[in-house]
Amino acid sequence: NIESVAIDPKDPNVVYAGTWHLAWKTADGGANWQHINKGMVDDSDVFSIIVDHSNPANVFASACSGIYKSMTAGEQFSKIQGIPFSARRTRVLHQDPSNPNIVYAGTTEGLWKTMDLGKTWKRVSNPEIVVNDVLVDPRNSSRVLLATDRSGILASNDGASTWTASNHGYTHRYVTAIVADQKESNTIYVAVVNDREFGGVFYSHDGGQHWSQKSSGLGGKDVFTLKQASNGALVAGTNHGNYLLERNGSEWHPINNVVIEKTSFRAAKKGTKKTQVASKTSTRSVLDARVNDIEIAGDRWIAATSNGLYFSKDQGKVWMGGPVQGQKDFLSVRSKGNTVVAAAPINVFVSTDGGSTFTQHSLKQYVTNIRGVTVTPEAHIFVASREGAFESPDDGATWTHVLTGLPDKDITSIVYDANGKRLLATSMQTGVIFESTDSGRTWQRGPDSGYPLRRVSVVHGRFLGATPFDGVILQPEGESQSAAAGSGGGSK
Repeated sequence: NIESVAIDPKDPNVVYAGTWHLAWKTADGGANWQHINKGMVDDSDVFSIIVDHSNPANVFASACSGIYKSMTAGEQFSKIQGIPFSARRTRVLHQDPSNPNIVYAGTTEGLWKTMDLGKTWKRVSNPEIVVNDVLVDPRNSSRVLLATDRSGILASNDGASTWTASNHGYTHRYVTAIVADQKESNTIYVAVVNDREFGGVFYSHDGGQHWSQKSSGLGGKDVFTLKQASNGALVAGTNHGNYLLERNGSEWHPINNVVIEKTSFRAAKKGTKKTQVASKTSTRSVLDARVNDIEIAGDRWIAATSNGLYFSKDQGKVWMGGPVQGQKDFLSVRSKGNTVVAAAPINVFVSTDGGSTFTQHSLKQYVTNIRGVTVTPEAHIFVASREGAFESPDDGATWTHVLTGLPDKDITSIVYDANGKRLLATSMQTGVIFESTDSGRTWQRGPDSGYPLRRVSVVHGRFLGATPFDGVILQPEGESQSAAAGSGGGSK
């Protein structure tokens, strides 16, 4: 359980190790080790440990309880002051190779810098940045690079005074949704998670060749689903409710007003007869749950959330709903006419009356992770799950494990391509896109993207795929979409 190692620059037999339980030191090349914990909180995990390259008596150690400095080669430590407690989970320490007085501390709340060997500290980055590693260019110490959790690589050419993203060609984005604009043929929107203020929603006006961020108003929220309404507005489901961006708008705004109506009855007399008088009361609240999926069918919008299903009849102005039969966590929702199908982690809920009532259905006992649901024009229900693809032709009463032409497990999505009048399926096991033109009875292998896929869309005759870690990939121009297509390899 060793987190870090540092070697004395003047005596290679002296080695320090930061572990899950305090720091250790050897003076004989590893033959014998001793705890060096005087002055440290006793249960500290030591994430990073460094030795001053100009004076090896100075040792810095970062722990879950703060940053410590020793001026006695680890015999005694004292806690450094000047960094707020909330920022003291320091993942990495790094000393400037050309100026020993400068030390950088990469924390879960930004990068901190000292210019006097730890006496005073100043935060030199956005506090939202989670720093995993720091590199100072030994040829030019003004050049500093950060490896971050959600922002990729950040670079500074002025000793950490200012920062710019350095991610050209580095496309490790977790893409959750792809939307082709209904009217503008070359415009595409994608949603991403885990990138805070650097994530949200991106758009391209040239078919995916160049991308720009469009996340003002989202406040760094993760976007798990993205849809476009008939009027061109975009609707984003985030980790804290729904947001709407008007067509050609510049800022997202929340649409999370929830109204719960309850009807109560009281006894009353009308002449000599007793009767029941109904009265309605309304309770207002705000939808703050994680929104995993949104279904837009005309004016009826449905949101699958971590707190139940919510319906809107006025394009998101007001929502009504909540848990269904005690089930809160819903992952996906689709509808066809009066049929509404909502997927929970292991069960499917089906309504044949537009969502007024639902019936709960189990697939197979071994299904433990449902990922998505779709409804075909024939009202057949398809479920994508870790355990494979499943189909029901009778509103969820019976289910069949689909094995003809599809991988038997790890299906990430099944979608209906209305223009092509076909079903498309993707899997984490392969980059192949699978196609069915007979309502899912049989499946054929389509082109191989070369990447595991979370979902796929068809944009102006070309496949556009969302990958788990490599951003968006676009099918090469001119490559066939047919089942006869061989190995491809999308372009990022």
